[in-house]
Amino acid sequence: MMRTLKVALLGCGVVGSEVARIMTTHAADLEARIGAPVELAGVAVRRAGRPRPGVPEHLITTDAEGLVARDDIDVVIEVVGGIEPARSLILSAFEGGKSVVSANKALLAVEGAALHAAAAKAGADLYYEAAVAGAIPLIRPLRESLAGDKVNRVLGIVNGTTNFILDKMDTTGAGYSEALEEATALGYAEADPTADVEGFDAAAKAAILAGIAFHTRVVAADVFREGITEVTAADIASAKAMGCVVKLLAICERSKDENGEESVTARVHPAMIPLSHPLASVRGAYNAVFVEADAAGQLMFYGPGAGGAPTASAVLGDLVAVCRNKVAGATGPGESAYAQLTVNPMDDVVTRYHVSLDVADKAGVLAQVATVFAEHGVSIDTVRQQGRDGDASLVVVTHRATDAALSATVAELRTHDHVRGVASIMRVEGE
Repeated sequence: MMRTLKVALLGCGVVGSEVARIMTTHAADLEARIGAPVELAGVAVRRAGRPRPGVPEHLITTDAEGLVARDDIDVVIEVVGGIEPARSLILSAFEGGKSVVSANKALLAVEGAALHAAAAKAGADLYYEAAVAGAIPLIRPLRESLAGDKVNRVLGIVNGTTNFILDKMDTTGAGYSEALEEATALGYAEADPTADVEGFDAAAKAAILAGIAFHTRVVAADVFREGITEVTAADIASAKAMGCVVKLLAICERSKDENGEESVTARVHPAMIPLSHPLASVRGAYNAVFVEADAAGQLMFYGPGAGGAPTASAVLGDLVAVCRNKVAGATGPGESAYAQLTVNPMDDVVTRYHVSLDVADKAGVLAQVATVFAEHGVSIDTVRQQGRDGDASLVVVTHRATDAALSATVAELRTHDHVRGVASIMRVEGE
């Protein structure tokens, strides 16, 4: 008989409590799948005394450092979140030769290289399927199933809160504030929704995905980030008129310059995508990620991207993998950053744009605006103009151009006498 593998759980909130419940109620199944008994040996929390149904009271402790340092602990599950004390606790676990399962996207997007290095030095595992897209199996397929392929692009909806808000704006005609209020009431949005609506959450996930997909170290600071707070009902209506829908997308892609040198970009921003694209049909708080690879072609991963039970499912999947490695006396795949590709700035990204301008309703204004676009090398695809009481709304959809060229165009338009304002700028993707 194999000895019992003991697990320390750091955090007992929505996800942690589900992990504890499943470990307790499915203990026999976990043992059969792992090949050894697995036991929850302690649960570290910030404040004791709160009711935690299904979690034995004798396992609760506020001494997370002491729990991690115990000699009998084999695996540490970290679902605390944030940078500290999670970082210090994980490093302490590695120093003790313990493997780690984490759901901490913010930490991995900033300190992933250091954590992988510490795991490798200790001969331990670092698994984090739950850090991106909840229950959707995504990290493991990228890291293992597609390890022999070349991934060129990862395009996805990786934040359920923003997808719910944009979906409500699209299907009901609600404004941003109204849709956010409903998301908060239903529990999809936090009391402080900044991390979601400003794109920080999605940017951290994009950094993790880009790093794995392109075998290159990518951190959160490398990811261009733009949230959904400026998306208006007019933007949603314009998208509909184009046969599109607005989604907050995480886009990681590989490209080549004129010399054949490869580089990568990672970005998060709202974009219009055609209704024919598979991501356009992703509704509510669901997530979906579209992967394009040389040999495998186009793959799509879809499912619930957040919530206690779905995220706990991903955590337990990692736990089984890590414990199997312990039983076999081996470790799983670590960091793969051999490619060391350059991470390009947003200025170099090439895409199409939807630009909405408020202009004076006078003869010749359209020609003047078109000239500004042409002077900066931005080709216009379509123009739609609607006049109203001496003013007009001018909607320009461009052909593909660099972000730098579009930014220079808009900067000049803002100084133009007949341009009253730039109402919105949105990228057009997925065509």
